[in-house]
Amino acid sequence: MGFQPLPLLLSMATTAVPASSVDLASLQQACLTARQQGETLQQEVLRNRLLELHPHPNSLEIVLANARALMACGAPESAFQVLSRYGPNREERRDWLLLRWEAAAAALDHPRAALALRRLVDGDISALEQEQLPVQRNGLDQLAYHQAAAGEPLDAAAVLLLGRAGGRVGVERLGRAAEFIATEDPEQADQLLEQALERAADAKAWGQAIALLQLQLKLQLAAGGDGARPRERLLQLTAQLDDRYGRWQLEGSGAIDGLPRSPRDPGGHAGVGEPSSAPSP
Repeated sequence: MGFQPLPLLLSMATTAVPASSVDLASLQQACLTARQQGETLQQEVLRNRLLELHPHPNSLEIVLANARALMACGAPESAFQVLSRYGPNREERRDWLLLRWEAAAAALDHPRAALALRRLVDGDISALEQEQLPVQRNGLDQLAYHQAAAGEPLDAAAVLLLGRAGGRVGVERLGRAAEFIATEDPEQADQLLEQALERAADAKAWGQAIALLQLQLKLQLAAGGDGARPRERLLQLTAQLDDRYGRWQLEGSGAIDGLPRSPRDPGGHAGVGEPSSAPSP
């Protein structure tokens, strides 16, 4: 049928036009246009029409197209409903589950999004590390995000600790895992941060090391400690990196030798490469 003007498509959507004569691609484009124009009532009309199409779909292609059109209408919950009308075979299961995850994530339905990712790898959570989801999102990190957002921080930490990535990714995961479990087990959180700090030092990732020490200080203070060790290490590291901004934050005073410098200024820790003498966080 090709693209049709929005008024014509709305007329088709509100009259008794046979479902087979309505082009999903055109309805999807109409939804995008209505969203861009802020026409919420028109979006609702188009959403309802899309929900009426193919109540008993007989192919994955139809189901995916219908669900994507509903996503374009800003109705991810309805897209999830449409996907639930179809039971995919083994060859179709991956595409079906990926769109279920995308719809649940867009709807902020974190338990369903987490379940879709777990089903994607048949429960082998570590395999999610090899899954690159739409918009270059890593499957393992996304599962941890959904678990945390669903109020399951310990499960989120357990997911992150299954990761095998090294370098900055591995360091970041250890830091997030520590933050997730800090309330329940501050001692283990501190141990994870020590591991992360060792890796950051090995990689000469001084910006990450400073961020980890700042997190360690915050968590120790929250647990009732004095934070003396991470504070001292932060002072030493920021001094060796000539990070006046970081020292200014720690000391809670005015400018050090003039105005404090941002970490992203020349010489700031965000731009540090490999100092001639490696600091020891």
